[in-house]
Amino acid sequence: MTVRSAGSGSRGERGRDREESQFVEHVVKIYRVAKVVKGGRRFNFSAIVVVGDGNGRVGAAMGKASEVPEAIRKAIDKAKRVMVTVPIVSTTVPHDVIGRNDAARVLLKPASLGTGVIAGAAVRAVVEAAGYQNVLSKSLGSNNATNVVWATIDALQQLKTAEEVAARRGLAVEAIL
Repeated sequence: MTVRSAGSGSRGERGRDREESQFVEHVVKIYRVAKVVKGGRRFNFSAIVVVGDGNGRVGAAMGKASEVPEAIRKAIDKAKRVMVTVPIVSTTVPHDVIGRNDAARVLLKPASLGTGVIAGAAVRAVVEAAGYQNVLSKSLGSNNATNVVWATIDALQQLKTAEEVAARRGLAVEAIL
């Protein structure tokens, strides 16, 4: 897991750099794929990247290119475009949830203050980028990093606060709790 932040002071892009520096960027995994051609093997790279603002917005994407930095850049750009908003209740998730993607399943549970993020590398990247500080998690099924990232995003999208549930049911928040 690598944490990248936008550099400062590139010529002509000062405003853009300040705007990008608000995001936390984690490179979760880089894959190298080979295509066998007449002259030998031709290598390409895929990078799965998680981007978040640390305040309830997170996105993940995969970028593919013939060079690693270009694959990472493409993934970061796409992840910023597909960011979703997730609820944070007192530094943790509002309730237990299981996210699924292919054979990967990810269980997220609320944790008390001071617990920290108890998670594997792929889940930790997504949860920390979203801004959670206290979460318990368990990765079930496949441990493929790409599928675990998508399963974690799925779990976060399923989260609802007590206020949202009460509004949907037409009840008071106290009736829900």
